[in-house]
Amino acid sequence: MKSNAKRKTFINNMITYGMVVAAYIIMQVLVGTGHISSLMKGLLVPFCIYVIMAVSLNLTVGILGELSLGHAGFMCVGAFAGALFSKCMKGAIDPTLGLVIAILIGAVTAALFGVIIGIPVLRLRGDYLAIVTLAFGEIIKNLVNAVYLGRDASGFHISFKDSMSLKLGEGGEILIKGAQGITGTPQAATFTIGVILVLITLFIVMNLVNSRTGRAIMAIRDNRIAAESIGINITKYKLLAFSISAGLAGVAGVLYAHNLTTLTALPKNFGYNMSIMILVYVVLGGIGNIRGSVIATVILYLLPEMLRGLSNYRMLMYAIVLILVMLFNSAPRFVVMRERVAEKFSRKDKKPAKEAA
Repeated sequence: MKSNAKRKTFINNMITYGMVVAAYIIMQVLVGTGHISSLMKGLLVPFCIYVIMAVSLNLTVGILGELSLGHAGFMCVGAFAGALFSKCMKGAIDPTLGLVIAILIGAVTAALFGVIIGIPVLRLRGDYLAIVTLAFGEIIKNLVNAVYLGRDASGFHISFKDSMSLKLGEGGEILIKGAQGITGTPQAATFTIGVILVLITLFIVMNLVNSRTGRAIMAIRDNRIAAESIGINITKYKLLAFSISAGLAGVAGVLYAHNLTTLTALPKNFGYNMSIMILVYVVLGGIGNIRGSVIATVILYLLPEMLRGLSNYRMLMYAIVLILVMLFNSAPRFVVMRERVAEKFSRKDKKPAKEAA
């Protein structure tokens, strides 16, 4: 039985990896033959960013079972940490190598923030946890908007007033300009790097879910009291899942920062709406369904662009599609209908096998 379960898990994981690789090959062929518009080319890296965000949030919401509304805050932390490193090292090292190091720095920084936030926050549950994580996301965004950071021969200078209060010496450089953010970040992000990071994210999350640690995390999600009664360390496993999710959001943030020349902590970039949008991708893809998060993210991110020709009606159409998908996934009548259709197909598959026997 265990070998069958492992084989099934392995096949499912390979299907998910194969789906991503196939999509990458198809897009590369279309780009090479000139069948992709410049608008679509510009969406390739954001596709990867939001897939990483959705898969990482699904680790918290679907696997751990905790509602987090501050996921964009961890993305913001990773983005600014990675962009700051790249800005400081610009011209000193190869851009690709700099991006790799920036990704590691962004992931570690966001994971550390996940630990710092998670220690007090994960004692809460339900709506209380959602409200506190939402507050964290807003605090991070507003804090970054207030920071002025510069460097000169004497070192780094920080201020929360304005750039003049940094009092930089001759040859000094302002790195973070408050609400203006960071400018001059190397535009090193590519679709290939994005797909590699997506595959790494899927590998980390899916292997964690199917490991002993993942089973402990899901046991906590299903029944906290029962899990604690058999000796599972609730705080340890919740904090582990939360910090890994935050670290992966930091990776998406670094990719986001290196896809732009200017990085600002505007509400549309790292605000409440961003966190809600990622949560929508997770819910519509299926809570706890990693492959579903990938598919839902690509479809729902692409949909508004496909409906752009409808002008003012495109967001209305987008909302209608969201409602229909939610009904199809959750409404009892639709669930029963899907189960009946699935049974019919399974019976058709079994009949030829019996006849052959």
